[in-house]
This record gives sequence, C-alpha cells and structure tokens, in this order.
Amino acid sequence: MNVDDNNNTFDAIVIGSGISGGYAAMELCSKGYKTLVLERGRMVKHGEYPTANDDIWDLPSQNKVPHDEIQKDFKKQNRLHWWVQQDNKHWINKDSEYSYDEVKRFDWIRGHHVGGRSIMWGRHCYRWSDLDFEANKKEGIGVDWPIRYKDIEPWYDKVETFVGVSGQAEGLSQVPDGKFLKPFPLNCVEQYFREEVAKMYPERVVTPGRVANLTEYDPEIHKGLRGPCQSRNRCWRGCPYGAYFSSVSASLPVAEATGNLTIRPYSIVSEIVYDNDTKKASSVKVIDGETREEIQFFARIIFCNASTIGTAAILLNSRSESFPNGLGNSSGELGHNIMDHHYGMGVAARVPGFEDQYYKGRKPGGFYIPRFRNIDEHTKRQDYVRGFGYQGGIKRGHNNSAGAFGKELKEGIFKPGPYYIYIVAFGEILPHHDNKMFLNFDKRDRYGMPTITFDAELRANELTMREDAVNCAVEMLEAAGCEDIESYNNVTAPGACIHEMGTARMGHDPETSVLNKWNQMHEVPNVFVTDGACMTSSGTQNPSITYMALTARAVDYAHKQLKAGKL
Repeated sequence: MNVDDNNNTFDAIVIGSGISGGYAAMELCSKGYKTLVLERGRMVKHGEYPTANDDIWDLPSQNKVPHDEIQKDFKKQNRLHWWVQQDNKHWINKDSEYSYDEVKRFDWIRGHHVGGRSIMWGRHCYRWSDLDFEANKKEGIGVDWPIRYKDIEPWYDKVETFVGVSGQAEGLSQVPDGKFLKPFPLNCVEQYFREEVAKMYPERVVTPGRVANLTEYDPEIHKGLRGPCQSRNRCWRGCPYGAYFSSVSASLPVAEATGNLTIRPYSIVSEIVYDNDTKKASSVKVIDGETREEIQFFARIIFCNASTIGTAAILLNSRSESFPNGLGNSSGELGHNIMDHHYGMGVAARVPGFEDQYYKGRKPGGFYIPRFRNIDEHTKRQDYVRGFGYQGGIKRGHNNSAGAFGKELKEGIFKPGPYYIYIVAFGEILPHHDNKMFLNFDKRDRYGMPTITFDAELRANELTMREDAVNCAVEMLEAAGCEDIESYNNVTAPGACIHEMGTARMGHDPETSVLNKWNQMHEVPNVFVTDGACMTSSGTQNPSITYMALTARAVDYAHKQLKAGKL
C-alpha cells in the first residue's frame, strides 16, 4: 500500500487514518474513487500489535513506565497518571518529539500511526438525539446545528451494522436504540445495582455499555477480517482477533480490497492549496517525515480527518491571498469553540454480599447510565444546563489482608474477595468562542510547522454540573446498599477525556460557522471535515460513532455532487 510519488494525482485525498479517516477511505474506495490516505505517522497493519498477547509478567516493571521516562517523554500525555503504560506506550506520542504550548492547560493525548486512536479508543458508542441537536438553538448557546436526528439516523444504522455495536435496547429518547448485537450482559451484582437504582430513581437506567466489540460474527459483514470478542480486556493494545472495531482491522482492509486505496505513512500535511480561479482546493502539500522532502498531491475532493486539533491546525496553516487567516476561515471561527467532556468525578464503594457468585471472563465494558438531567420539565435544573452520563462497572477483588506477604499473599490472591463498584461521570462542555487553539508562527517545530497553542478551560456551568454529578452517583450507591463510599471531584483540563471537538463547527450561516450541513466547507466546496472538528456542541455521549455516521453521510453527498458535475 505504499505510494509511488511519481503518481501524485488521485480522485480523493483523506488526511488521517483514524476512526473517521479510515471510514472516509472505505466509503470513497467502495464508490470507485482512487483514494490517497495521508498519515503523518508510521505504517501499522492488522496484527502488528506488539503487546497484544503479553501477560503482566511479560512486561517490564509490572507494566509501569519508570518515573524518569515519564518525565522525559510523556509528562503531558500522562498528567492523569494512568494513561501511559508499558503495554500501550508505543501507540502514544512522546512529548519530547511532538511539543505544544498552553496559555491554559490542555491535555492533548494522541498517537501518530496508521489507525490513530482507533487502535486504543474506549469503544463506547451512543447515538445522539434531538435533545442534543436542538439544545444550542433552544438555549441560545453557540450556533444551531444544521442537522437533526432524522438527518443522521439512517447513517447511524449503516455504520452500526458495519462496526458491530453490542448493546441492549432501552427505549430512551436521549440515547436512541440502534442496530445492536447481543449485549455483554451485566454480571450478577451489576444486575442487582440496576434493579435497586430503578426502585429509587426510575429515570436513571443502568444498562450494559454499548461497545464496538463483536459479540456475534456475521461472515457477510465481517468478511473473515474480524472474529468475536474473547473477553481478554486488552483492547488498547490492539486486538489480533479484530474483535473490536478499528480502522486497521475493519475499514482500511475493506478499502484496500477494492484496489482503490493508497496509504502513504510518514506524510505530514502542511497545507491545503487553494486555487483562486476555480474557488476550490487543488492539492495537499506534504512534508515527508523521514526525508523532509516536500511533495504535492492533487485530487478533486479532500476529506480532513486529522483529528479535531490536527485538522484545525492544517486549515489554519493553509493561508493564501483569499484566506489570509486560514482556509475557509472568513467567519473567524476556525480553531475556536473547543469542547471535550469533563470528567475526573465519580465514586467507588464496596458492595456487600454475593460471596457465593462469580463471573467469567473480562468483558470489555461495564455499565452505562445515560443522561437523566435536563431531559424535560420534570428533570430540569435551575443551576446549570445540559447534563452528564456515567460509565462504570462492578468487579470482584481478591481477599488479601493489609500487609500480606509471601505465602499469605499468594493464598489471598486466589481467594475471591468482596465486590467493588466504580462510577465515572462524563459531563457536557458548552461551546465558547474563547475556548480556542491557535498557531504560533514565530515558533516552529522540527518540520518547520508552527506551534499549536491552547487557551481553553472549564467554566461555571461545567463546575456546577460536576457537584451534582458526584452527588447523584453517591445517591445511587446508597440506594444499592453500598458501603465504604468514597467520592471525588478532581477538575480535569479540556482534552483529558480524549473527546476533543468543535474547532471547525457546522452551522447554517457562513458568517458564524466553517461547515454546512453536509460537513462541506462553506467557502471551499470540495473540502469536507468529518472528524471531531465539525461538532457544534459536545453532548454527553462518546462521539466516535457520530463522527463515522457524519462521514458516511458526507461521502454519499460528495459522490452525488461529483456525479452531477457540481464539484
């Protein structure tokens, strides 16, 4: 799949190979377009997962990365003190090689390789609803989404069928049911927790997490590329079974099978070139990450999927006489309105009883509690808008006593102990123009690219919401009879949830948004943005399934426009 640099003209170019880029490539290739995928990092093919089959004792330092190495290479990437481990550090950028600056703290966690963060994502997939798409307009916040649920519903259907999302239908308006595979069932104590919470708080629904891990195999859909989940819970290492969805295991192999795909790794996109005569983008300039050579590739359409921050940086750096402040940026909104989900708030406790019951395997997801605040008048809050959802799980610990050593320690490890529950809240961040990123053209990196600089923070609505999220979690544990309840509220910086979005938002008006309802740039019609940059608000749901649905929809639209001679 290496590119021949003598052939620099394609039907389509996709910048980025992660969740949305891989999906864009698959859809374009399947429609017959010779497609070039530009990835700034190294090549990774399905199965090339170095630690996928390692046990904890196979890894150095019991999977812990030494403090000196963290300080040298991963100080920003590991601010939360859990993300960088021996089994996944090869997927994570070193701060020492990919620096960025901050006016205010921003935890930008990323990896540069084919597949991007689709190799190490959390895999939770929840549909948006009109509660999300209509909120900005109803509350006078940001700008109105140019789409509603009915516009994206059939694309959710299409994407979920291909991706394979396990889940349980609940009939909730705020997180519509989808095309589900059978769920990973709640274990005995999770089921008890669901029932006890429902008795006291019927609007709070504890449901199996909806995750992109195959519980069932369909040879027609998965075409021998993927197998069912083995419940090993080593997902962020890369799955040799292809049991969870990634662009490396699913979308890119399908694209490759068409014969229309070309992937070029070590390709650092510096800018998209605008042709003032045609009023379209003509090409993409690339710096070779190994040779530093500059190469230019041409295409009729360009899809930007370099991540929320990466896409905005490329567009901001694509300056011309027509667009001195960045490609398609007459609105001045490019790089602004950064959102994420705020978390670092939750509870943990011991669940008494159930000593005679256990469970099998290490399923890849626990339970999910969808948003239940500000759904209707009955659940409306006066002190903040929007809401939060929870992810959590219940597992059984070992029976070690404090200070156990030697034989006592070994024997205790093999004796099941009590059950423990943890719940983590994910809250919505509102769009604010002043939450932004920008480029420092006076400070360049080793490739000559301007330095990305962040200036974003949580604001009053989020801080108020956090207190309620923690209190509600404590209430549910109390309702279930949990003991030794501990709560926490450690305010995280934007970016920490790795759900960053919003830097090139969709909207009706070119004066206040970058993209139209088809993810097409208002001012540059052959450029589409379908990664997190396109989002107009952040919702509470994990966003990747929405990125893929928007991508499939945008490719279909671009294809029809090309066929009609309008692009």
